[in-house]
Amino acid sequence: MGRQLALVRGTGDVGSAVAHLLFRNGFGVVLHDVPRPAHTRRGMAFTNALFERKAELAGVLAKISHDIEDVTHMLACGHALPVTTAAIDAVVDAFTPAVMVDARMRKRATPEPQRHLAGVTIGLGPNFAAGEQTDIAIETAWGDELGRVIRSGTTRPFSGAPRTIAGHSSDRYVYAPAAGVFITGCEIGMKVSAGQSIATIGDTVLLAPLAGRLRGLTHSEVEVAQGTKVIEIDPRDEDADIYGIGERPRRIAQGVLEALRVCS
Repeated sequence: MGRQLALVRGTGDVGSAVAHLLFRNGFGVVLHDVPRPAHTRRGMAFTNALFERKAELAGVLAKISHDIEDVTHMLACGHALPVTTAAIDAVVDAFTPAVMVDARMRKRATPEPQRHLAGVTIGLGPNFAAGEQTDIAIETAWGDELGRVIRSGTTRPFSGAPRTIAGHSSDRYVYAPAAGVFITGCEIGMKVSAGQSIATIGDTVLLAPLAGRLRGLTHSEVEVAQGTKVIEIDPRDEDADIYGIGERPRRIAQGVLEALRVCS
C-alpha cells in the first residue's frame, strides 16, 4: 500500500489498536488526542505517552511529539509513533493525511463532519453515518457485526450495556460522581478487594466495586467530567485481560484495515 499517512484521533484502546495495525502494515501514523485524556485502559493503549513521554503496546513504541517539527522528524525516522496534542487543523495542514480515523469513541455525542480532513475518513462508534460525517463507518458494538465495514448506512446506537465478564457487567465500573480532579496512588494491574479505596475526586472517595485487578484506571491528576468512566475492575484475577490489544479493539482495527484495502 506504500507509506501513506494515517491520522488517528484518540489514544484509547481502540484508537491505539488501529494505530498499531496500520503502523505494522506500512502506514505512517500520527496519533492525536487532548493533552490529558481520561482514558482508563492504559495497559492496552498508547495513552501513557501523553503523561510519561512514551508508551509501548504489543511491540510498538509511541512517543510524545511537542510540535509539528517533532512529528515530522518521527515520521521520517519511523522508529516510533508520534503522539501529538497540536490543533487538529494544524496537523491536517502540515501533513495532508491520506487517511483519518476518528477513534475517540464518544458514545453519546453526535460526530461533526470530518470528510474534509483526509482523502479517506473513517468513523468508529455509535452515531456515525457513512457518507455523512465520514466516508466509511465501522461497527464497534459487540456481536457478529463487530468490525463490519459500513459504506452506506449507520452504526448501531449506543446501548449502554457493557460485555459481561465472569458474571459481572456494569458493576465492574466506577463513574465520576461529580466533576473534579481524579487522584489515585493505584496502578493498572493492581489486585484490589471489594470496598478498597482506589481514588478520590475532591472529598469523595471512590471504592472498588468488587474484587479483582484494575483493568482500567484514569491517570492521576486528570480533570474529569461528571459521569466519566474512571475505574474498571476485571474480576478474573490471574486470568484478567490487562495488557496488550484486546479482542474488540483488534477486530475494529481489522475492519479499518479491510476498508482501506478496498480503497487502495
